[in-house]
Amino acid sequence: MSAGHDHDPSHHGHGHSHDHHHGHSHGHSHAPANFNAAFALGIGLNITFVAIEAFYGWKVNSLALLADAGHNLSDVIGLVLAWGGALAGRLQPDARHTYGWKRASILAAFINALLLLVAMGSLAWEAVHRLQSPQPVEGVTIMVVAGIGIAVNTATALLFMRGRETDLNIRGAFLHMAADALVSAGVVVAGGLALGFGWTWLDPVVSLLIAAVIVVGTWSLFRQSLHLLFDGVPEGVDLHAVQSLLEALPGVARVHDLHVWAMGTSEIAMTAHLVMPTEPPDDAFLQHATRQLHDRFKIGHVTLQAMRVPFTRPCAGPLPAGPSRPQ
Repeated sequence: MSAGHDHDPSHHGHGHSHDHHHGHSHGHSHAPANFNAAFALGIGLNITFVAIEAFYGWKVNSLALLADAGHNLSDVIGLVLAWGGALAGRLQPDARHTYGWKRASILAAFINALLLLVAMGSLAWEAVHRLQSPQPVEGVTIMVVAGIGIAVNTATALLFMRGRETDLNIRGAFLHMAADALVSAGVVVAGGLALGFGWTWLDPVVSLLIAAVIVVGTWSLFRQSLHLLFDGVPEGVDLHAVQSLLEALPGVARVHDLHVWAMGTSEIAMTAHLVMPTEPPDDAFLQHATRQLHDRFKIGHVTLQAMRVPFTRPCAGPLPAGPSRPQ
């Protein structure tokens, strides 16, 4: 099998004389139906908490609370980015952007992951400095404020619980809020132990452990969103299996120029040239192929072009051997 000519998945301007056959089954974002309310409520709750945390951090001269307030402010920015990406993904296509702005959701997920990684790096840096010179903390105040943080961040994370499995952008918002709840829980534990035993070194140690856990959890989001930004095959789609499915269709001798990529965080597209020497495909053939691709691989936007003789100039070798394409 050979891949076809150079092909930019963002533009489908084929210069072929053969007819194009399109099988479109557009999927929609799996974000919660009331995602506007979820984002608005989450942003409102977190802005309020940032103000409370910054005020008490200033009042009791707690660098830990002030630093966490700054971290939570970055989370508000992350929620705004995720909301903007979700809204942009729902804009209608036009003559200038024929796919609309679906890719904005991938970009938002990437920036969200990047922000979280940077925030955790800053937290770890501060924790290392605190470990070298531990400082006394206002245990009771820190525990109360951090306890409020647990409630706020957990409530916000629950708003995005439903859509996190199918939409990378929503998953980014969920991870951001879940990470904050974990940070706040660690602050409560550290504050309580410091209050009870005077272990001032525990606060930076707990901070380092929390940062490590969050970085491990966020790395997958960062890697997947970066992969999709460069038109990588979405996880869960086996390119060899897609090719095998197409080759098994009646009348198909070979498959050329097969491309699978993400249009957004919840919609997958595919194009392929089918070499069919004996008979051209009819509507029933195309409907069957489209249904099979959707049911097996969740590919919602399918474009198939049939040809009797392959005439595209190969620019890449066959698909690599193995069960799946390397990520």
